[in-house]
Amino acid sequence: MSTDKIIIKNALLITLLIGGFFLLCKLFGLDENPYLRFLNLAFVLFGIHLAIKESVFKNKETKYTTNLGIGIRTSALAVLLSIIGVVVYIQFINPDFLNVMNNSFLIGGDLSLPEIIITLVIEGMASSFIGSFIMMQFYKNHNK
Repeated sequence: MSTDKIIIKNALLITLLIGGFFLLCKLFGLDENPYLRFLNLAFVLFGIHLAIKESVFKNKETKYTTNLGIGIRTSALAVLLSIIGVVVYIQFINPDFLNVMNNSFLIGGDLSLPEIIITLVIEGMASSFIGSFIMMQFYKNHNK
């Protein structure tokens, strides 16, 4: 399977997991609980793991930097897709969610939507890099 297909497939999976989890929280009235956002990291780590695993076992790719790049690109794409989902949700479905995000301890303050987007990009990219490095600790010495 091509590297791009691996990245896109797993990024979409991460995005769907994060979106599904958010909708599930909304159904149970937990969408305003900022602590549940930490579980998004578990979905990102899971998607990175699947992407790197697929690269190693299906593509027989064992180069550390190549697989690290796949992990970073997978999670970065998922972060961008998730941010687009948040923007669509705030703009068209529930504009009041902007206040919920501003009142969470993770954002904290009276930020505009563009400022929240920048915050989410920074937070998401940091988790992409850190998560990819974490997952590569398992695969760094993996043989074909």
